[in-house]
Amino acid sequence: MPPARKRRTTLEVLRELRRPKVAIMLGLGFSSGLPFLLVGNTLNYWLGDAHVDLAVIGFASWIGLTYSLKFLWGAVVDNLTLPGLGRLGRRRGWMLGSQILVLLGLAGMAASDPRHGLATLVGFGVLAALGAATQDTVIDAWRIETAEDAADLELLTSAYSLGYRVVLILTGSVVLFIAAGLGWPLSYAMFAALMVVGLGCTLAAREPARAEQASKARALTGFSPMRVVDAVVGPFVAFFRTLGPIALLILLAVTTYHLCDYLRGPVINPFYVQVGLAKPLVASVRLTVGIATSMLGIAAAGLFGARFGHMPTLILGAILQPIAVASFAILAWTGPDPRVFSVIMGLDDFCMSFAGLALVAYISTLTNLGYTATQYALLTSALAWTGKFLKGFSGEWVKGLARGGRDLTHAYATYFGIAAAAAGAPALLLILALAWAERRRQASGLPLSARTS
Repeated sequence: MPPARKRRTTLEVLRELRRPKVAIMLGLGFSSGLPFLLVGNTLNYWLGDAHVDLAVIGFASWIGLTYSLKFLWGAVVDNLTLPGLGRLGRRRGWMLGSQILVLLGLAGMAASDPRHGLATLVGFGVLAALGAATQDTVIDAWRIETAEDAADLELLTSAYSLGYRVVLILTGSVVLFIAAGLGWPLSYAMFAALMVVGLGCTLAAREPARAEQASKARALTGFSPMRVVDAVVGPFVAFFRTLGPIALLILLAVTTYHLCDYLRGPVINPFYVQVGLAKPLVASVRLTVGIATSMLGIAAAGLFGARFGHMPTLILGAILQPIAVASFAILAWTGPDPRVFSVIMGLDDFCMSFAGLALVAYISTLTNLGYTATQYALLTSALAWTGKFLKGFSGEWVKGLARGGRDLTHAYATYFGIAAAAAGAPALLLILALAWAERRRQASGLPLSARTS
């Protein structure tokens, strides 16, 4: 088991924020989050600006399905060293290689035009998403494996989440300012260049030793059938063997946790265009209100988790998310009112930041050393399987609600309410069931974490 958690005073925690490892984690979180919206919701905004059909925009969101295959990338990065970059170590080599792939994909998107080469733009988006999913997998493994104890893991997770949320604001707001003034291609080129932040942090990071020792302990070398079986099946066997039947409930709860947010994602930026919100207004609100409320959400989740534990924090996050999604329906009635939009964006960023940190902190405790990348990727892939597939139909569903002469703006509002209720309720019920199961498991003296050395 990991070393026992050490109690730290507030002053000690503040001092630790200056540690090089924490600063590197902040930069890696920035690098991990940078491509997420650029191949997702921000790309949808670009396509909406180019007057691409709403149904096509929804289907284009399937670029994100590459994230749902993280468990495959995890098996690779857990067991193979990237050729040509092996001298950096297994984790750092894969980090650097995946970051280069993201940079090339984003640069290719910047050189594309959705009006005359939509397939080319989507192809480069898939390339960037493939690199991004691999980068996420290996950075998550590095974060867990480099932590000295549970408190250190929480500190690194908070630093990662902070960097991730900040860049989500930038790629959802600053990019709109640039696109309004200089065009979408140049905005994508500038953000592609920011991948140097991740490249620099990767070169400055240290390779975690404990995971490499755990991999060697399995005594699997070369490309024997046993090594292949261990790479693919071993992580799943270890996960279910350690946690038992509750493992299936964990996967179901994780799968549905962000579902209402996924269903909202592809159509939210076209909705802004529909109600008449100008790009500079959206960008300025995201940049000011969004950053402030995201920081508050992360801080609130960290403090709430430290005080009450992982499970109550997960439950509160499951309650907050559908409320945030449903609130966007208000814009259909008020129109592009800056004050209303600012309040709704503030609520949304707070709730999503709170829920995001709650989930990351929880699933970070559920991995075995030696299988860190694969098992964490399994959990985050479970998170993406349902949402990233279903959200591809979101544009078609909104169009369906508008058939029969109904107003498209109010069709959006109806859709947000349905997505919040239909997707938020199962997530909350499953989290409550998981909380009950974990209490019973704890009462029986069984471990709540799969993380063993």
